[in-house]
Amino acid sequence: MIVLSHRGYWEEVAEKNAPAAFHRSFDLGFGTETDIRDRHGELVIAHDMAGADAITLDEMLDILGPRDLPLALNIKADGLAAALLAQMRARGLTQCFTFDMSVPEMVVQLRLGLPVFTRASEYEQKPALYEQATGVWLDGFEGEWFCEADINGFLQDGKRVAIVSPELHRRDHQPLWAWLRASAVTHNSALMLCTDLPEDARMFFGGRAA
Repeated sequence: MIVLSHRGYWEEVAEKNAPAAFHRSFDLGFGTETDIRDRHGELVIAHDMAGADAITLDEMLDILGPRDLPLALNIKADGLAAALLAQMRARGLTQCFTFDMSVPEMVVQLRLGLPVFTRASEYEQKPALYEQATGVWLDGFEGEWFCEADINGFLQDGKRVAIVSPELHRRDHQPLWAWLRASAVTHNSALMLCTDLPEDARMFFGGRAA
């Protein structure tokens, strides 16, 4: 199982989606989830409205450097597909994927050949454009509605699966982590866990960062 740090590996809230969190995450070999939107025609890293302090996607990728680590790009606005594809190709990124975009934006990204994850949650148990998607972003807003059979079903369909760890929704992560570790799915290299506790996850599952 691959561990993805959520908005970089931050130690203080102010570090989320900031250079310090990306340096820490990449230097430790973790895959990383982050948020992409536009600001005056430029792709920037920001979960909410982009302020003047939001770094650009280019700046984040400069921190990544030659390392081709998994990048989960949460798409926060429509109309970014062509610019994003150009960035990915220019940087030679092979482990990058997008998710959480609107359905119209998903259609555009799939047509352009971007690697897109569709979303599955208790509210989206029939993920949009499932057949065309590269993977599944598996989320539980209120609790873990899914089971090992659901994960195995996605994997058997040839999808990669990224599970959102419960602490991202301010819930205890330990029950989910415990049953994941007791299952066989964590040995599958197509499985990922997005977490605010990347080093804890790597130690708990005895796996690799990326």
